Amino acid sequence: MESELKDLNSKPPNCNGNANSVCDDRPLLKPEPPASSDSIAEMEKKFAAYVRRDVYGTMGRGELPAKEKLLLGFALVTLLPIRVVLAVTILLFYYLICRVCTLFSAPTGEEEQEDYAHMSGLRRTVIVSCGRALSRVMLFIFGFYWIPESNSASQEDRSQPEELGRPSVIISNHVSYLDILYHMSSSFPSFVAKRSVAKLPLIGLISKCLGCVYVQRESKSSDFKGVSAVVTDRIQEAHQNESAPLMMLFPEGTTTNGEFLLPFKTGGFLAKAPVLPVILRYHYQRFSPAWDSISGVRHVIFLLCQFVNYMEVIRVPVYHPSQQEMNDPKLYANNVRRLMATEVFIRFSLRKNSMFCYCTVN
Repeated sequence: MESELKDLNSKPPNCNGNANSVCDDRPLLKPEPPASSDSIAEMEKKFAAYVRRDVYGTMGRGELPAKEKLLLGFALVTLLPIRVVLAVTILLFYYLICRVCTLFSAPTGEEEQEDYAHMSGLRRTVIVSCGRALSRVMLFIFGFYWIPESNSASQEDRSQPEELGRPSVIISNHVSYLDILYHMSSSFPSFVAKRSVAKLPLIGLISKCLGCVYVQRESKSSDFKGVSAVVTDRIQEAHQNESAPLMMLFPEGTTTNGEFLLPFKTGGFLAKAPVLPVILRYHYQRFSPAWDSISGVRHVIFLLCQFVNYMEVIRVPVYHPSQQEMNDPKLYANNVRRLMATEVFIRFSLRKNSMFCYCTVN
């Protein structure tokens, strides 16, 4: 996370080599807090993209009101055990499905990037169909009983001829590990994951069925293909072959509190292929599902103790890069990021019946 925090405070680089033009790499979606001489206010401004604003406070360790303590205590002894048992049952059931479907089948790819996502026929259909259905069931167990999905609020028509090709990569903001469950239920794409994930019990096989691209930062071997090159190859494959799995990327590189959109990394834009931007928004009154400055165990417990959780999905039209964007992945990434931020601003403005400040996206 340190690199992302540094990006928030670093001086914006010159844009396209023009000394008079500056790229705005500040987080989008919400204006920065006003400057203050107070040290606490300065810290909140500095790490604004990671500050929790729910009743549980910073790192989920804030002092709770009496009513919240009663609700939490009741959920701990009733709702939490039921949800844990159901979630583990679903996980085991899907693992068995993946195990049966991959019997007598060798994974494709190199040793560091082996997967079962390139299987064909009935077995692949069963893995994908069951994965999507059970991921939605898992979200239901976690309290996401309904997930409204809507198209872009922008009036700009970005429709393109079919010959330009389908989107081969989904670009999404990153707020929580729940993002992965939603995208699995929606399109069952391949993700980028740590190499250690492939060795986890149960999860390891499922990640290989998803076709995850594994990151192995500690590897210095010359024969280990760089993750950017692998991702680019997979995106190009999906662009050319409709039966190949889509890639799913979180170009921010880390999670935020959902109120900001950090500068995008360019790895997902090197393939010069069309992208499908998807925006996830979590609404809350008590506990925020955002996984930013809170431990994993504490986050899961509080999430499962919340009776209802809310998620909203905004689908932006497929973005086809111009020739200039194809030649400049940084420009391509910045323009997609700006489009996604603008869509949220428009949606927010329509709901609040007032125009929101666009100065950070211009």
